[in-house]
Amino acid sequence: MIRTRRSYFISFEALILLTMLAVAPGAALAQGGNAMVPENARANSYGGGWECNPGYREVDKICVAINVPENAFPTKSSYGRGWECLRGHREVDEICVSFKVPKNAYLSSSGDDWSCTRGFQEEDGSCAAIQVPPNGHLPEYSSNAGWECDRGYKAVNEACIAVKVPKNGYLTESSHGPGWKCERGYLAINGQCSAVKVPANAYVADSATYGPGWKCHRGYRAVKDACVAVKVAGNAHLNYSGNGWECDEPLRKRRNECTSR
Repeated sequence: MIRTRRSYFISFEALILLTMLAVAPGAALAQGGNAMVPENARANSYGGGWECNPGYREVDKICVAINVPENAFPTKSSYGRGWECLRGHREVDEICVSFKVPKNAYLSSSGDDWSCTRGFQEEDGSCAAIQVPPNGHLPEYSSNAGWECDRGYKAVNEACIAVKVPKNGYLTESSHGPGWKCERGYLAINGQCSAVKVPANAYVADSATYGPGWKCHRGYRAVKDACVAVKVAGNAHLNYSGNGWECDEPLRKRRNECTSR
């Protein structure tokens, strides 16, 4: 059977098409995937799925036109409401409403609110001057009162009262508490700094703000106002804290001795 030149070219073109489909099978899938893209949308450049065109946003798997209200601008995102209010406006019931920045205030960085300048505090929608009492100052960062007392003074109601530091005490930076602490070796008792009475085999505890103000040396344990030597059982050793003992492995503690049972 003799093939014509036309039938030869048709077979050659079919062979090329089959070769292209074998090399790039994703091409047919991409076309099939594009059929699922809704109106006013486009397929993602990488991976699957789709996204709405600029000026549209996704609502219930379709792309609807974004209605930008007055005093607003469209965002690049196809999700959410698709617009933001201009600086100096805030969103109220899907519209952008302007607001007045009071005297002694400035527009916040977000553009939808305002804050009082240093030395002023918000009060009934305006900025009122902060009344700093004598021996007080404006803090670097805002506080509830708007002011803080100088070192050596403590806030009492709306005034700064001098802190009375007892003998063997010193001023603290904290605005809480009495405003002072006792020196090392002393404890605060009834507004005074009383010397810590350290028993034998003990030392002054620097971190002891409460309690007796001392700790026993390793190998001793506190019993009332004294440090009593720890009696270590046979085949045992002092524990981590040093005020008790534990059995050597693999023995186990039973009452006051170490046993293998």
